[in-house]
Amino acid sequence: MQGIYVLNLNNQPGYIPMNYLSIALRALLTLVFLGAGGAKLIGVDMMVETFGEIGFGQGLRYFTGIVEVLGAALLWLPHRQIFGAALLGGTMVGAVLTHLLILGPSAVPAIILGLLCTAVIYLHRDQVSALLQRS
Repeated sequence: MQGIYVLNLNNQPGYIPMNYLSIALRALLTLVFLGAGGAKLIGVDMMVETFGEIGFGQGLRYFTGIVEVLGAALLWLPHRQIFGAALLGGTMVGAVLTHLLILGPSAVPAIILGLLCTAVIYLHRDQVSALLQRS
């Protein structure tokens, strides 16, 4: 991984290694998705009500919770980060569509989380070529 060119606190040029950025993004996504997935799995009232409004039954809540927890775990397995980020990003596409078409409130948090997932995929894009070379 390369680095990102930045100015430090003393206004001196420097680089932030990409692996630090990857760790920070994956840690943030893990906290968010373990919290949200766990809330879905244990049946927090707000989650039960939200999935009731969606109208596809509570099975979707359990499925989404499992996908979010699994995706968060995959973010930390070597050479599997893109799978975790893609799984979570796909979930956020579904969340955005659900907010826009059914629920109504702002889809901005899901959009931001989807973009963070996309950033993790970009940072680990070398995994795609490695997977393609194996097949």
